[in-house]
Amino acid sequence: MSVDARCAYDVFAPFYDDFTAHHDYESWTADLEGLARDWGLTGSRLLDVGCGTGKSFLPFLRRGWTVAGCDLSPAMLERARVKAPAAQLVACDMRELPVLGEFDLVACIDDGLNYLADLADVRRALDGMRRNLAAGGLALFDVNTLATYRGFFASCSVVAGPESVLVWQGRTPRDADPGVLADATITAFSRRDGGAWSRADSHHRQRHHPAAAVGAALHDAGLEPLAVYGQGLDGKPSRGLDELRHTKAVFIARAARAPDRARG
Repeated sequence: MSVDARCAYDVFAPFYDDFTAHHDYESWTADLEGLARDWGLTGSRLLDVGCGTGKSFLPFLRRGWTVAGCDLSPAMLERARVKAPAAQLVACDMRELPVLGEFDLVACIDDGLNYLADLADVRRALDGMRRNLAAGGLALFDVNTLATYRGFFASCSVVAGPESVLVWQGRTPRDADPGVLADATITAFSRRDGGAWSRADSHHRQRHHPAAAVGAALHDAGLEPLAVYGQGLDGKPSRGLDELRHTKAVFIARAARAPDRARG
């Protein structure tokens, strides 16, 4: 994630949980864990890269996992620490991910990698994920599909609550080409003490990374792709990715054997 992404999420942090309140993280993460188990995952040590306010790792904690997390936004991490004071949480850029331990599963979900506009930065982030894998560990991450950029990032929506109104304004063409650099703004109107309302704008820019480009970045980062799943708005991954039907592509990978690992 870039400095722009950090600023976007520092502004958006007080409203993130409300904006994503309709997402069933409990069921979604259980399905993702199940996929990883199908591909040989053992153990229960998780590193959540781009963990945000903790919504993506809290279900793992409830299922008995040991969790570490990192995020570029200090404001998002502050909220995660309140929810999970025992978790190891570190502020860092995923492109410069330090070795935080040996993890059975290193995950980066909810489109964090799409905030990296350059595939070289994607490779750097994936390399950092690989270096945090325990022997036999798996990496699992998602990226948004072209359908998401032609749909959600090209549309408007409103999430209204008693104390805030959140307006999503997509500015991406509905016929966007593969690899598009997409733009959107979230405007948050929140009620202050005394009844007055304040406004905060959070600007989001993401790159569409086609599956073939992600596969090349995996290889260059020393990771062997095991499977790619397509996921729709129901949050249920299925084999056979369709960029124009699914909203996310979910990748599972493991460290490549030494002769196949990228050098340099």
